[in-house]
Amino acid sequence: MHKSGHCQCGKIQYQVTGDPKWTALCHCESCRRACSAPIVAWMGFAPKDVEWSGERTFYKSSGIATRGFCNNCGTQMSFESTRWPGEIHLYAISLDDPQNYEPQLHCHYAERVDWLNTVDALPKQDGSAEID
Repeated sequence: MHKSGHCQCGKIQYQVTGDPKWTALCHCESCRRACSAPIVAWMGFAPKDVEWSGERTFYKSSGIATRGFCNNCGTQMSFESTRWPGEIHLYAISLDDPQNYEPQLHCHYAERVDWLNTVDALPKQDGSAEID
């Protein structure tokens, strides 16, 4: 599988080889605030499977997490945490063809905003997207 994506202005691009370790729709407050969105679509990959062009700027959003973004247009591009060593999480909506994205579940569903009605058959986990 070969996927590519970019920020809004195109200054930062990425190519991904291999399948994601997992995909999820996140409802946690941290993700919502970072993206100004009620839900965030994620994909988790091994860092070695992601090749970047352009230089991301980084923001340490918590004691364990760092978010990468485009310094030109502000688009969020990546998330890395000591909680999940050996993984980089990419925003699915940054894919060149986000229609091919298939989420596996909802995570942090307990933190969802009440006015967002999710009517799908995906599993809804109250906590993180850890998949067995």
